[in-house]
Amino acid sequence: MSNQTKIAIVASQTSSAQQAMDAMAKKYGNVPVKDADVVVALGGDGFMLHTMHESLATDQRIFGMNYGSVGFMMNDFAEDGLIERLNAAEETRIHPLKLIAHHRRDGKNGIVGKAIAFNEVSLLRQTHQAAKLEIIIDGKTRLPELICDGIILSTPAGSTAYNLSAHGPILPIGSPLLALTPISAFRPRRWRGAILPHEAIVEINILESDKRPVSAVADHIEFRDIEKVHISEDKTRTVRLLFDPGHSLAERVLNEQFEF
Repeated sequence: MSNQTKIAIVASQTSSAQQAMDAMAKKYGNVPVKDADVVVALGGDGFMLHTMHESLATDQRIFGMNYGSVGFMMNDFAEDGLIERLNAAEETRIHPLKLIAHHRRDGKNGIVGKAIAFNEVSLLRQTHQAAKLEIIIDGKTRLPELICDGIILSTPAGSTAYNLSAHGPILPIGSPLLALTPISAFRPRRWRGAILPHEAIVEINILESDKRPVSAVADHIEFRDIEKVHISEDKTRTVRLLFDPGHSLAERVLNEQFEF
């Protein structure tokens, strides 16, 4: 990259992030996202996920800078030296999960909707009743009945987020794996989940769905009153994230396993 690099600067709605965006725009310019070589995103991880979803239509590289609370997917914020940082940045490519969710309409199974998730797809109980789920992997029933608060299928990028909070495994970035993690499993009580190959096709049927309603969430998109879901990796879609040298997403995942 050079001083001629076309940069789009976007920011979350917090006043501090908006002020930082205005200051950086005066220094580096701020072209429309569709015309940019790279998008600089100022905010937290939630805003970064939003920017990643938006970038699927434009294929720009994204350099996030932390103006939020956690900022796991963000670089440290600094107003100066942006061009030099972009020139030295390391790229990480991420494929999302694809969710197809169904529910029962007029006695027929219909598609509720489709969504993608860069972090995870979660199935969550909607009421006081625990969810009752059948887990099918690549067409074979692996768990005929799981009673739980829910279940998470996580990418390596999302394995340090909700998945980790539910005591799921941390997956190295770039590993050809997915983490399937139950939330408060009641039966089988000692089932702690599974690590799956990234090509796995995961189907989950919601048992007794009238009595035990379940919602499906792909990152920030929710479908309620689900009968079944179909989840697989979408290799046709990619986002490109930029990180400062020595602070790549892979390095952050490693650090997460050794910091207490």
